[in-house]
Amino acid sequence: MIFSTKDTGPVADAVKKHWVDTSLPSSLRPFARLARWERPIGWWLLLWPCWWSAALAAIAAGQGWPNLWHLALFFIGAVAMRGAGCTYNDLVDVDIDAQVERTRSRPIPAGQVSRLQAKVFLFLQAMVGLIVLLQFNTFSILLGIVSLLPVAIYPFMKRFTNWPQLFLGLAFSWGAFMGWAAEFGSLSWAPMFLYAGGICWTIGYDTIYAHQDKEDDALVGVKSTARLFGTRTKPALIVLYALATLLFATAAVLADAGPAAFIGILAGVIHLGWQIVALDIDDGDQCLRLFRSNGTYGWILFTGFVIDAFVTWL
Repeated sequence: MIFSTKDTGPVADAVKKHWVDTSLPSSLRPFARLARWERPIGWWLLLWPCWWSAALAAIAAGQGWPNLWHLALFFIGAVAMRGAGCTYNDLVDVDIDAQVERTRSRPIPAGQVSRLQAKVFLFLQAMVGLIVLLQFNTFSILLGIVSLLPVAIYPFMKRFTNWPQLFLGLAFSWGAFMGWAAEFGSLSWAPMFLYAGGICWTIGYDTIYAHQDKEDDALVGVKSTARLFGTRTKPALIVLYALATLLFATAAVLADAGPAAFIGILAGVIHLGWQIVALDIDDGDQCLRLFRSNGTYGWILFTGFVIDAFVTWL
């Protein structure tokens, strides 16, 4: 059977005692781990640019709140496409993952899921994403299809450039276009600046994440901004997060946002500053915690944008 698997235990850095490991049938757990369902931070990071964009579009359109149907679709699409992206990434990186301590227990290198099973699972998740995409207007559908290009090339970049996090940003920030396009059927400068800010933010948080693997990455020849920046990571994060903040603020100005949006952006600066001050690049567990805290940063910005849309509407 295609979906017959052997559960040999959770991935090394997975969330402990997650519902995946306590509630799912053992035959489905490897697929859930392949899609990273036990690590929701990934789809939150993919979702936030979508929701930020939808909230900015609501401000620009003079609506009291983002389109709730669009928010729900983005949520489902983010979970499905993040899972599909992780499955694709693991298929591409199986040889590398088998050599890295943190990733060798992933379902494919651990032998829990075969390559054929992973490909079938990838197809099913992509179909869910396609169904979601088809609910939007034609312009958004075409824009979503184009997003597959940065998604497809990202897993290979760690072999050729010290900036694979840049390519992750190109893929993960695409939602900055989607929320706006879903509302207006076109793009403008506001989502462009939001997208650029999202790229800087992504490079920053994924640099923190990549510090967990820098020793193994050096041994197997994998490149990253964590290895590139090294002991200069904190100054680099200051530049990246400052640029992200400036670009997000510019997007808000172009969307004709009011004070609440900028209060949210300022509160976000405090959170990002805390990440930089607290960071110990040689503490892998702390790097993971700080990386996950970017889900909170997403809520901060989104809350500011939503409050601003409501206040402006009043």
